Amino acid sequence: MIQSMTGYGKSVVEYNGKKIHAEIKSLNSKALDLSTRIAPIYREKEMEIRQLIATELTRGKIDFNIWCEKDETQATTPINKSLVAEYYRQLRTMIEETGIPEPENWLPILMHMPDVLSKTEVEELSNEEWLMAKQAVQEAIDQLISFRIQEGEALAKKFTQNIENISTLLKSIEPYEQERTEKIRQRITEALEKTLSVDYDKNRLEQEMIYYIEKLDINEEKQRLTNHLRYFIDTMNDEPGQGKKLGFIAQEMGREINTTGSKSNQAEMQNIVVKMKDELEQIKEQVLNVL
Repeated sequence: MIQSMTGYGKSVVEYNGKKIHAEIKSLNSKALDLSTRIAPIYREKEMEIRQLIATELTRGKIDFNIWCEKDETQATTPINKSLVAEYYRQLRTMIEETGIPEPENWLPILMHMPDVLSKTEVEELSNEEWLMAKQAVQEAIDQLISFRIQEGEALAKKFTQNIENISTLLKSIEPYEQERTEKIRQRITEALEKTLSVDYDKNRLEQEMIYYIEKLDINEEKQRLTNHLRYFIDTMNDEPGQGKKLGFIAQEMGREINTTGSKSNQAEMQNIVVKMKDELEQIKEQVLNVL
């Protein structure tokens, strides 16, 4: 069954006091167009993340984002107590040696000294945390795929209705075909009788009329269009990833409908062709969103 290229997925997992968020969005595109925003701690795994997304989603304009949300105790910047004590010792020594007045409140001075509030440890990605982050990525992808499947089912229902409408319209042409042939024969005969005062070879006229009517015959177009309609439904019910193929089939359907219209020199038949074109245009618009 077909899938849509539009989708959204989000997952949140918790590890060691932090929340790992993974979010992914998808829109229609001719190929895979992947853009990522990755938190610094996971940047070393960017290629693995990209490969995972590309393998699972194959096509579409993909926007992926992964980030961390730490709890308040971890988010606060620790005070370097030993550095504060060393600054205080040096300042007291300087005051004693120079006779500079001692400040009433040491705290603002010490807290503005260099590196007192800077983090000294470098955050490294552990294997356990990466496994949790990878789980979040996979869950977000799975949600997006589920979204695509749901959208694909809605598209399939719409396509099926359009195809059935075209098939019904194609059958409704049949009563007008024989009527059209009789009108052409009658119009030519009347024109000859009015314009020619001499006798003409009726057998030769019959041959020419048959040749002319055969040029306007649409049986081949009807047969090919019927085959295309059936092939569209079969392809739609096949494995996912048939979007481009469905687009090609829709183009072939358009050719047969256009040829039928050019041969349908009768108002009623041309009206039916216009309705078929309208149904086909709806298919062409929506097939661009099929994976």
